[in-house]
Amino acid sequence: MKPTMTSPTPDQNALAQWLQCEAEVRQTLLPHGITPMQEVLPRSGLALIQGMLTGHTPPAPFSKILDFLLVEASAGHAVFQGRPGADHLNPMGTVHGGWFSTLLDSAMGCAVHTMMPPGRAYTTAELNVNLVKALTPKVARVRAVAEVVHCGKQLATAQARLVGPDGTLYAHATSTCLVFDIPGQSKP
Repeated sequence: MKPTMTSPTPDQNALAQWLQCEAEVRQTLLPHGITPMQEVLPRSGLALIQGMLTGHTPPAPFSKILDFLLVEASAGHAVFQGRPGADHLNPMGTVHGGWFSTLLDSAMGCAVHTMMPPGRAYTTAELNVNLVKALTPKVARVRAVAEVVHCGKQLATAQARLVGPDGTLYAHATSTCLVFDIPGQSKP
């Protein structure tokens, strides 16, 4: 029997694009680490976050353990891509909700961080995650797509969706962040 040629499905095309994007980001990725405060202070949040994509800012150490990375960032927007693996499973064999939450929190936090001027920072004050579909390692990659809803002088809010390459929604989340001056900084 002669094998038949089939065209890739839309989700196979999306996954191929995601993998290509990930490969490009990994080419410039610094080793995971902590950015020294003297390098943080004079830079805007957008410069710091985009620095992860250009090899000027190291990604956070925990992102290596959880196997996800930043793949896109602009003002008020951040996208993280992750690969759920066997190490992220709960006792029932599905990806633990903490993995979902960490990926979504990272995307929303970085989206908020892109809005910070030099000398300002944020911290998550509230995180609300809705898991709507189980995730297993059979799903090769997922993306947490986040956007800032509001960014003020004291509070910022953001929302995110965790989706597969076929568009399947696995979770959605909202975050409220406390915005503050980095201690020891003089106000302009």
